[in-house]
Amino acid sequence: MNTFDILHETYSALAGNKVRSGLTMLGIVIGISSVIAMISIGQGAQASIQASIQSIGSNLIMVMPGAQRSFGGAASAGRGSAQTLTAEDGEAIQTQIENTSGVALDVSAREQVTAKGTNTNTSVIGTTPSYTTVRNVEVDTGNFFSDAQVASAAKVAVVGPTVQSDLFGEDGNALGQTIRIKGNEFKIIGVTKSKGGSGFSNTDDTIYVPYTSAQRYFTGNKYLTEIDISAASSDVTTTVQNDVTTLLLTRHNISDPTQADFNTLNQADIVATASSVTGTFTTLLAAVAGISLVVGGIGIMNMMLTTVTERTREIGLRKAIGAKKKDISIQFLVESVMLTGIGGLIGVMLGVGIAVGVSYFGILQAQVSIMSIVLAFGVSAAIGIIFGYYPARRAAGLNPIEALRYE
Repeated sequence: MNTFDILHETYSALAGNKVRSGLTMLGIVIGISSVIAMISIGQGAQASIQASIQSIGSNLIMVMPGAQRSFGGAASAGRGSAQTLTAEDGEAIQTQIENTSGVALDVSAREQVTAKGTNTNTSVIGTTPSYTTVRNVEVDTGNFFSDAQVASAAKVAVVGPTVQSDLFGEDGNALGQTIRIKGNEFKIIGVTKSKGGSGFSNTDDTIYVPYTSAQRYFTGNKYLTEIDISAASSDVTTTVQNDVTTLLLTRHNISDPTQADFNTLNQADIVATASSVTGTFTTLLAAVAGISLVVGGIGIMNMMLTTVTERTREIGLRKAIGAKKKDISIQFLVESVMLTGIGGLIGVMLGVGIAVGVSYFGILQAQVSIMSIVLAFGVSAAIGIIFGYYPARRAAGLNPIEALRYE
């Protein structure tokens, strides 16, 4: 049999029972579309998380009070609750550590903020002017506060666009307005550009004040919540982190690094950890969706075995007039592969459509990759061969005389 004859016979066999062929392909369609959709959603989530982490700063190193303890050890102080970092520590880092492009001091808290009869609960960060460089914050209107205003603990504030709309309405202008934080009036001198941040940091829903003002009017002490450092490049980030650790251990008179009263966090480490978690999550989703492919393959085997039984006399007749085992085997194997091929093609289109639709309607972020499509389609073809092999072999092994006698 030539290729055209095989394809013609395959089409005739599958078209002879359209409903059964369609239902058999449905398992493959669901499986392939599920795998592509799940992988796309997982990759989209990974890209979104990485972008969110990258947006919080450039080559960022965060120093926080409170030691990280291993499981079963002494309880560690939560972020911001311990009091071990001071402005002097930040100044020492700025003057003694090389390969840094900025050092920002942070005093952070969530506070109730009021203005003209409206109020909102938001994040208030006391910091320094270098925060804009370290954390990639841009001012849209007005100005960020100056070093002089930090030195004098001025009651000035820079707000995010979400805070502006919450306190002064969607079309309101916060510039020059006065807000009250813990009973203290602050004048708004700037509004930051929208970044749409979430999770790790949402600059849109944040108020910035001089860290000295935050210490004087909010916390009442000299301690910092965090010190943010921007390394000059990604190549020196680890070196800077190690140098900062060594410096602070010396300043805090700690000889054993395991007893440090602070901990450092590298932005690259956060990205790597998040990528690992989302990668595992994506693999898990794909594996769960892949179960339906196995079920679909079993359905194809079941259909092909039924087809072999129904066409036993036809097989006997073909073998009686000279058809070889190879011809019979190829015929049924092609039918199986054709089923999974068509089902795989429909599944790919459906899976891509689901991923695009999920992103378009803003339900979740999905990122379709060519590799996932090629992989899914390749798996569908492999399933056709694997699950079609046994029925094809069984058909080829039928005794022609016994097959002709079959009722």
